[in-house]
Amino acid sequence: MKVINFFESDRKEHWLDELKRSDRGAAQFLHGLLSKGTFFDAVGNASRVLMPVDGDELISFCTFAEKDDIQPTDLTPWVGFVYTFPEHRGHRYVGLLFDEIKRIAKDENVSEVYISTDHVGLYEKYGCEYRTQMNDIGGKPSNVYVKKIV
Repeated sequence: MKVINFFESDRKEHWLDELKRSDRGAAQFLHGLLSKGTFFDAVGNASRVLMPVDGDELISFCTFAEKDDIQPTDLTPWVGFVYTFPEHRGHRYVGLLFDEIKRIAKDENVSEVYISTDHVGLYEKYGCEYRTQMNDIGGKPSNVYVKKIV
């Protein structure tokens, strides 16, 4: 198993097909952004889609992006669109994603990353701390967590 960046892959169509298997609306939205070529417009030019893969199978994915669904804000970067396919849940694959995010963040001298979510109890397992509640771009309250990069 390895974590790849969608944009560095020469098999983008395959990974789009895999991404489309997700039953989550946010994942379908991400699929649309990638398919239409509007991803960078939505989340910033330095953003990435990180994907743990096992051969041809997509296990999990997330974005590591300049912007997410809390806008406008000076907080950046954001971890978003976090998803693990049901058959792979319970194996802490999100931890692999956070390991890769930590590596990238250190390379870019980033000391904190943010997560906007309605989940409670998930991100704490990976060292994230609740920071505040902010409204997302749809006006709904969202919990904002921070993960310190050490």
